[in-house]
Amino acid sequence: MRGLIIVHRWLGVFLCALVFLWFLSGIGMMYWPFPEVTAADQLARAAPLDASTIRLSPAEAAARADIDPIGADVRLRTFDGRPVYRFVDRGRLVVVRADTGDGRTAVSQPTLDRIASTWTGQPATAADVQTMTDVDQWTVQASARRLLPLIRYSWPNGEVVYLDEDTGEVAQYTTTASRLRAYLGPIPHWLYFTPLRKHPALWTAVVVWSAALATVAAMVGLVVGVARYSPARRYRVDGRPSAVPYRGSKGWHAVLGLVFGTAAATWAFSGMLSMEPFPRRGAGGDGGSGMSVADALMGAVDLAAFDARPPQEALTRLGGTPVKELALSSFRGQPMYLATLAGGRTMVVPVSGDARATFDIDAIVAALGAVGSPGRVIETRLLTRYDRYYLDRRGQRPLPVVLAIMDDENRTRVYVDPASASIVGRYSSRDWVTRWLYHGLHSLDLPWLYDHRPLWDVVVIAFMLGGAALSVTSTVLAWQVVGRTVGRAAHGSGSERPPVE
Repeated sequence: MRGLIIVHRWLGVFLCALVFLWFLSGIGMMYWPFPEVTAADQLARAAPLDASTIRLSPAEAAARADIDPIGADVRLRTFDGRPVYRFVDRGRLVVVRADTGDGRTAVSQPTLDRIASTWTGQPATAADVQTMTDVDQWTVQASARRLLPLIRYSWPNGEVVYLDEDTGEVAQYTTTASRLRAYLGPIPHWLYFTPLRKHPALWTAVVVWSAALATVAAMVGLVVGVARYSPARRYRVDGRPSAVPYRGSKGWHAVLGLVFGTAAATWAFSGMLSMEPFPRRGAGGDGGSGMSVADALMGAVDLAAFDARPPQEALTRLGGTPVKELALSSFRGQPMYLATLAGGRTMVVPVSGDARATFDIDAIVAALGAVGSPGRVIETRLLTRYDRYYLDRRGQRPLPVVLAIMDDENRTRVYVDPASASIVGRYSSRDWVTRWLYHGLHSLDLPWLYDHRPLWDVVVIAFMLGGAALSVTSTVLAWQVVGRTVGRAAHGSGSERPPVE
């Protein structure tokens, strides 16, 4: 017991402030994400497509770019006021202007100025412009770091836009409010401090080992607390019966540890799992079944098939509704456009047939039924609410969705959005640890609680505040331990053995 107390004490000395930061910032994490620019953000700020400016067909643009007309991901949208085809072929992005057929060359400074100004609605002349060759606090994540160098536009009102120097696309955008919210949540919670996060291997090691040692500290403290707890109140503290043999901060620490110790240990452990410190069983993906579903739903896109209804005609079929993007796709081998409208809503425009809001659900079920073994679909049903594996507390993931359950060895579950006939979620038995030991324990997104807000918010905030209070008492005790240790060293009495209680 003496050894356990010493281990718990000194782990607490080194980790108390960090764990306090984790608990308190966990409340911010519930509501405030780290700033990022998503594909939806880019489309929301893009100009609508103008059918009269489109001159090239998809097949002609692919030929200009020397792209295989079968199998590439192709999207038509505007860039700097002009229509462009974006081809993603084997991970390579190629852009071809749909009005002239020219490939996009180096982006000029005036073009960068226009893009930044359009994004914020402010003149570029009012911004401080810098070329960034190293990351800062808002570009430390891998997705932005790989785009360096970036052009940074900063306005006096706090808006900051980061542009990819090569493509001219917005890589990051922050405001004074979004930066403040990040400092109250994601940055301290993920230890996203620039000097550390810019070194991925070091950052990963620090987070994993800190969480692992915090888990050990909480578990050891729980063992000590339970061993010394007396339901019969056999201890005497300040002349009164007590269930724990401590007073003051140490007494509060013991009581809070008994109440929150188990949850604190599982929370630290599940936080460590977020870094995936252990090798995952099996290969990535869905053991082949996910790809089989994708092939059954969509298949390869043959750009020549779109000559029967070129993009200009597809846009007119939508009756003048502003369209931000046309994605060239197919459903069960039939070519079609998936149009993203202003506001994010989508429409389906077949090459032959009328535009409609969604794909036919019966047709989706029939396509899923055509998937062969391994990974045959044995059950399909329409979900109008999130379930225990497909969920989102911000309500941004699409509903309704078609759920397909496979008979493969991993019991894969695939979720298909009828609006786009695309896979928007998947889960298999290989993901059990991530779903339950990470998300379940760390976010408490348990079905019986998660579906009842604000009850979930109340429970999680109460747990965070309880954990923070436990960390505060640990910090007070750590200060006392360090003070006694330094005092003994200063007076040459380091040989004295302090009481372990």
